[in-house]
Amino acid sequence: MRALITGDRGFLGRHFKAELLRRGWDVVGLDTKASSSQDCRTFFRRQLTYRNVPHLTFDLVVHCAAVVGGRATIDGDPLATAESLSIDAEMFRWAAVARPGRVLYFSSSAAYPVAYQTGMWSDEPLREDDLHLSASVAMPDQVYGWSKVTGELLAARLRESGVPVTVVRPFSGYGEDQDDTYPFRAILERVRRREDPLEVWGSGEQVRDWIHVDDLVASALAVAESGTEDPVNLCTGRATSFLDLARMMADVAEYSPEIKPLADKPAGVAHRLGDPTRMRSYYEPRVDLMDGILRAMNVT
Repeated sequence: MRALITGDRGFLGRHFKAELLRRGWDVVGLDTKASSSQDCRTFFRRQLTYRNVPHLTFDLVVHCAAVVGGRATIDGDPLATAESLSIDAEMFRWAAVARPGRVLYFSSSAAYPVAYQTGMWSDEPLREDDLHLSASVAMPDQVYGWSKVTGELLAARLRESGVPVTVVRPFSGYGEDQDDTYPFRAILERVRRREDPLEVWGSGEQVRDWIHVDDLVASALAVAESGTEDPVNLCTGRATSFLDLARMMADVAEYSPEIKPLADKPAGVAHRLGDPTRMRSYYEPRVDLMDGILRAMNVT
């Protein structure tokens, strides 16, 4: 069995590569951050240009390549995240010709309407049917969210052409080797330095659904193996604020800092919680948030 992983140098891609290799797959990894010869976009263009040359066939394509860069990039440099549109377009165009066994497309919880994550509806968990691709699409979270909505539309068109596509919507993935432009790792590093006050961005009261990267990878593969054509949230259904996350980390580090919200920093939506009901038909998360914090704090 052969898999292609795009974005294999990124957080998710690294973990997918390790897991598929562990399962005995033959894995080809490409990334936009690599050299031009290893850039997934270069690969797609060459394959489409030289169609008469025999090419590798893939049983599974795990498409993780995207431009994100954390909340600072999503809010502060939205045109940078727009590059994900071109990456997705080239992958789907190639897949329509190459016809892999299955494409696993990583969308995002950012694709859900912002209106459902603020105000009177904000306490409700987000369900897959809250995003209607066949009707008017409500405003998602920034350009990044729009890129994922567009990616899901392209996934639907590829599926209509006969190529199986699995769409998953991960919520706040985290892990010990995540980049510090993301909140989990950023707060973790401040705790390791025993900073006092301990800073968190925004009011700190914004809520997220934290899911460990091991569960993200395992659940996504389980969903892909199921063959479902419905989008699936990857989440735990448990809400934790940034303030609570910081307190949990500080407790593990055995110190009691003042926790200082930074209201002038990008904070994102007020309440992003997923409904894991559909996911639990295929997979049950195994790493709870405290276990994930303990793992990360024990990494030197």
